[in-house]
Amino acid sequence: YVCNISKGIQFNKDNMNDIGSYPVINGGINPSGYIELYNTYENTITISQGGASAGYVNYQIVKFWAGAHCYVVKPKSIVLNRYLYHFLKKKEYILQECQYGAGIPALAKLTILKLSIPVPALLVQSEIVRILDNFTNLISELESELSGRKKQYEYYREKLLTFKEKDHRIFELGTIADISVGTKPKIILNHRTEYKYINAGTIESGYTHSFNCESDTVTTPSRGQGGIGFVGYQCKPFWLGPLCYKIRAKDNSLIKNKYIYYYLLSNNALILQLKKEGGIPAINKNNLVKLPIIVPPLEEQQRIVDILDRFDKLCNDISDGLPAEIEARKKQYEYYRDKLLAFKPCDCEKC
Repeated sequence: YVCNISKGIQFNKDNMNDIGSYPVINGGINPSGYIELYNTYENTITISQGGASAGYVNYQIVKFWAGAHCYVVKPKSIVLNRYLYHFLKKKEYILQECQYGAGIPALAKLTILKLSIPVPALLVQSEIVRILDNFTNLISELESELSGRKKQYEYYREKLLTFKEKDHRIFELGTIADISVGTKPKIILNHRTEYKYINAGTIESGYTHSFNCESDTVTTPSRGQGGIGFVGYQCKPFWLGPLCYKIRAKDNSLIKNKYIYYYLLSNNALILQLKKEGGIPAINKNNLVKLPIIVPPLEEQQRIVDILDRFDKLCNDISDGLPAEIEARKKQYEYYRDKLLAFKPCDCEKC
């Protein structure tokens, strides 16, 4: 074996906080919480031992508490720590496929130990680490920039959509927009087609071969457990389901649909205040039509939309924004990782 693997120590969830000095790393992808104690030093490889994410490989750059559903992996002297991390990340999909258990999935320690790892000379390992770390550092920088841009986007959205009421007209939503729910399509497809099926929830509920709603439409769920308060904007024709409202301006010379979207997105607390609890949460149309919306002049609406569209594209566009750049760099990293960690038996000491 080229490494030692141990499990962490259980820490009661009730004693964790949302913020704190040290993360508690357990069976998930993200920390379970934060505490003021640690049992493991920084720069340590971890692998999720239990739960749906069992087999997930991570690298902790700060001191942390390793929980009972976390494997701590420490290399022996013949293997560099970061080299081992990149190798295990390459094999992550294999580890996740080896989950066992009918209830809560788990990963056996022996599964990790039985992996065959190529061990070239330390100088070769170091060069591989240097190349691959350049990619991971770039990805981290892009993710940090994306996080900063999202905060900037939220700041400007709130700032641009905060008005002095006396300076602009206020309308009830139902006065300036048509609001209605849709119907269930005859056929709901799982594979992607041209038309999304938008119903309750925060993502599409499937796909269809036809549409019953045109583009440039604002949507928000009418009922359901997870979607109440979510505001969506459909830039293409789609199928509107029975558990979702469509909202469209009655007069485009008074208000723009995209402005309605950004206003409701920034003020979704107004929608959440209308939620009826008990059983399945719901928003009644009779209440939604009375929701107040501030309407500045059309030119001001367009200016606000143009600014927020630029931020939205940068933060969320999967074909042209930062998410697209991050995804491209991840694929590039995976390509070079697979190439650099593919050895012939004679190229290394252990295979």
